[in-house]
Amino acid sequence: MKKPITLWQKFGRFLFDNKVILVFALIVFGAIIASGSPISFVVDGIFSRIGRNMFTVLALIIPVVAGMGLNFGIVIGAIAAQIALFCVVYWGLGGIGGMLLAALITTPLAAFFGWLGGKLFNRMKGAEMIAGLILGYFADGLYQLLFLVLIGGVIPVKETSHLIIAGGVGVKNTIDLTGNLKYTIDDVTLLQMLLVALIIAVIMLLVKLVLRGMHKLELTRRDFIPVAVLGVLFGVGQVPFVKEMLSFSKIKLLPAVTIAVIGVILWQVYKIIKKRSQPGFNLTKTIGVIVLAAVLYALTYIKSIEFVLKMVSFPILPFVLIALIWLFNLKILDTRIGQNMRTVGQSQTVATASGIDVDRTRVIAMIISTVLASWGQLIYLQNMGTFSTYGAHLQIGQFAIAALLVGGASVQKATNRQALIGVILFHALFIVAPEAGKMLFGNAMIGEYFRVFVSYGVIALSLAMHAWKLAKKPDDESLPLIGESDSASNHTPVDQRA
Repeated sequence: MKKPITLWQKFGRFLFDNKVILVFALIVFGAIIASGSPISFVVDGIFSRIGRNMFTVLALIIPVVAGMGLNFGIVIGAIAAQIALFCVVYWGLGGIGGMLLAALITTPLAAFFGWLGGKLFNRMKGAEMIAGLILGYFADGLYQLLFLVLIGGVIPVKETSHLIIAGGVGVKNTIDLTGNLKYTIDDVTLLQMLLVALIIAVIMLLVKLVLRGMHKLELTRRDFIPVAVLGVLFGVGQVPFVKEMLSFSKIKLLPAVTIAVIGVILWQVYKIIKKRSQPGFNLTKTIGVIVLAAVLYALTYIKSIEFVLKMVSFPILPFVLIALIWLFNLKILDTRIGQNMRTVGQSQTVATASGIDVDRTRVIAMIISTVLASWGQLIYLQNMGTFSTYGAHLQIGQFAIAALLVGGASVQKATNRQALIGVILFHALFIVAPEAGKMLFGNAMIGEYFRVFVSYGVIALSLAMHAWKLAKKPDDESLPLIGESDSASNHTPVDQRA
């Protein structure tokens, strides 16, 4: 009979499971104090970087679930996005239409790159992360060949274009998105979002109509509800005073927190009403969430906190897109392919015995990750407003992976929550490290060097721990990997432990 776990043991386990987060949080807290930066400045910078980088970090989750480790190969997704952006800017297109065209171009291109990457990873099982690094370098070589030699040399272009090097061969070092795609996503208003959502709903309805017509099935009233609701909302949005209310693209943090708290409380109340009789429903936990939300909202009445919340604003659409990919990562695991990915991640041997096509599942995971990474690069570059033609993609893998690991993830386990925590902590250090170095040592570069050391150090430490884990005997079940609980370590893929 097992002894009950004491409170101190639970606390010790909590400290161990979250050691990376806690250590990094202390470093960031110390750097903020040392830098002397106003809290409003730090919070504003964090929200700006969340909107810019979070999407790409979330693109790393699926390959980890599928047992492929940290996807250093997302560089090929970034390359696909940059090719698409070059085409759109070269054609002189911009605005929402230009960004949608860029997404339309990059999606099949990134999917093809992801398919090739997945095929490579299947031939290098157990060494996917090394393969991803090499793949990134190889893809960068082909990318530079395209932009330095083939464009203008083989592919005809306008020599007068401001994107082309004098002489007509090769693309310039920097592509400026000002006047074309800069802040395109950031500046989308609520009314424009309604219009896009309505168009998507109509397209989905037409697709359903065609598919059900092929199977001689009729549409139900439920199929028309999204179009009807969005149509009414968009129509109401055309009323002059309503149109003015919806013609904004950014929101202050204070009303955003208010809306979030109300949404959480209403959702928990809905769960109490609809799901209280279902097995597994935890009423105490649900009420706890409501109380916690109420307490957090009460904190907004503290003057210092209220001041920060009123000072900070952020663009709406990037955070809506982040919420959608967050939901996608959760919901895909409830599908058949998601369950297959989870099984493959736990044990390829068991997956094969269960009739799952392991190689196909891994390729699908790679395609999803690469496509999502390409979309994330579009979000990132439009926010920056310019990008280095030959360098913007090079460190996307390292920075995204470092942020994920800082959040407590590991080579074998990663979640949305860990991605969010990691982005906040990692990029907070980006913001305050130079100022901290300047204040402490009189040189901002010292802080920057420390940040770079931490960025690559956390990756090196995680890979070293992973290698140590694989080198252990199968029956040796000791300490879990960084950010993993005991339960997670007990589910190490069988085929990786020989």
